[in-house]
Amino acid sequence: MKIGLYFGTFNPVHNGHLIIANYILQYAKLDQVWLIVSPQNPFKQNHSLLNEYHRLFLVQQALEGETKIRAVDIEFGLPKPSYTINTLTYLQEKYPEHEFGIIMGSDSLQNLDRWKNAELIMKNFPLYVYERQGYPMRDDLDDAMINDMKAPLLNISSSLIRRMLKEGKSIRYLVPDNVNEEILKGNYYK
Repeated sequence: MKIGLYFGTFNPVHNGHLIIANYILQYAKLDQVWLIVSPQNPFKQNHSLLNEYHRLFLVQQALEGETKIRAVDIEFGLPKPSYTINTLTYLQEKYPEHEFGIIMGSDSLQNLDRWKNAELIMKNFPLYVYERQGYPMRDDLDDAMINDMKAPLLNISSSLIRRMLKEGKSIRYLVPDNVNEEILKGNYYK
C-alpha cells in the first residue's frame, strides 16, 4: 500500500487539514493517508499544546466514518521530541510491505534541510508538498523527490482557531461539527 503520512500537532485539527489530506489522497494516487498526531514538534513551543490524547480524540472525531484517512498515535510511544526520521524508521520496520511518503506544506519544506537526518528523508521518501501562502516552493533540493500538489489553499490555522476560542468567538465551519462540540464540551483552548 502507498501511504501518505501527514504529521502535525493538530492543535486542533481543522477543515483545512482534512481538505489537504483528502486532496492529496485523491491526486497523489495514495491508498491511505495517516494523520500522525505528534506529541511534541521539535520546532514548536509546547505552551498552548492540548494534551496529546485529547488532540488524537479530536482527530478521530474529525475522521468518523472515513475509511482511507486515519488518525495514528504511533509517535506517542517514541522518544520526545518527535523526529520524523525516527518515526519513518519505526514505520518501515513495523510495516515493511508499505511505501511511505510525507505530506507537508511549503512552509515545512522551507526548513526541511534543518530536520534531523534530512538527507535520508529526501533521498528515500517522496514528499507531497502543498503550497502555503507566503512560502514559495523550493527548487534547490536536488536529492528530494518533491511532488508539487496544487491543493486548494484555505487560510485556516490552528493558532487562529485557538485565538478565536480564547476570545469567545465561534469556530463553526472551521472545524467539523463534532470536533466543535467536543472542544466546547471540554472547554479546550479557553
